[in-house]
Amino acid sequence: MRHAAQAGDLGNAAARLAVAGVPIFPCVPGGKQPLTQHGFHDSTTYPAQVHNWWRRTPDANIGMPTGADSGVVVVDVDVHGDSSGYAAFERARGKGLAEGWGWLVRTPSGGLHAYYRHGPTEQRSWQSPTAHIDFRGDGGYVVVPPSRIENENGEQHSYEVIAVAQHQPQPLDSRELRAFLEPPRPRRAPDSMPPLDSRPDKLAAWVASRPPGGRNAGLFWAACRMAEDGHGFDATLGLLGEAAQSAGLVEREAETTIRSAHRTASRLAPASRPRPTPAAEALRL
Repeated sequence: MRHAAQAGDLGNAAARLAVAGVPIFPCVPGGKQPLTQHGFHDSTTYPAQVHNWWRRTPDANIGMPTGADSGVVVVDVDVHGDSSGYAAFERARGKGLAEGWGWLVRTPSGGLHAYYRHGPTEQRSWQSPTAHIDFRGDGGYVVVPPSRIENENGEQHSYEVIAVAQHQPQPLDSRELRAFLEPPRPRRAPDSMPPLDSRPDKLAAWVASRPPGGRNAGLFWAACRMAEDGHGFDATLGLLGEAAQSAGLVEREAETTIRSAHRTASRLAPASRPRPTPAAEALRL
């Protein structure tokens, strides 16, 4: 991508990407809307088609589908006015949920695109408005360097590659990332909640008795209780995970809920900043 970003113009950049085997399609000049009839579904690596597109619209921005079509997924750290997703992204990196990126792109708004390898299973795109982070996977697309976006003042700012990893890009577990960014938060305590001083074995028995529709919420509350009482993740998983499976949850779902509960019970979420923090600026390769 850095090689394409250093091309003299958008047409040459598009041609370089296509030759490199990256499927692309044209977007409106200065914007993100696809110019093709079927959007990212029309993406191609066929040089002649790419040449015709940019001969027709030399200033067209370059779109790339994410997911299985391109082999990459993207974590989009948004910046909106005084809010941004940088703090949430740093917390996710601290938990090992956003490491292994292949390259980083600064977006025209001052945000960040972190590119990862697509894993063996489908990962659909999603948004986390409260964390100001979007995930672009199967069914999505991104605009890539050196495309330019025009702001409301008529000024144009480019997508810029700011870092390229020295390691091989790794897959990203988007489900784990989303669970971390948006842990389940029941609006009220589940029915017949155990007493606050309940022993772990009593909590496990209560989780095992949860009916359909109340199993995830009950497990989340019980796991939070154990975390707040100082029990480690492994101990909680061993006790409550088995109880949750007895109630009908699958092993993976139970583990994800318990992990989310431990993160929720143990972390303090600092206020989001509108620009990269020092830690974000010093992302290690």
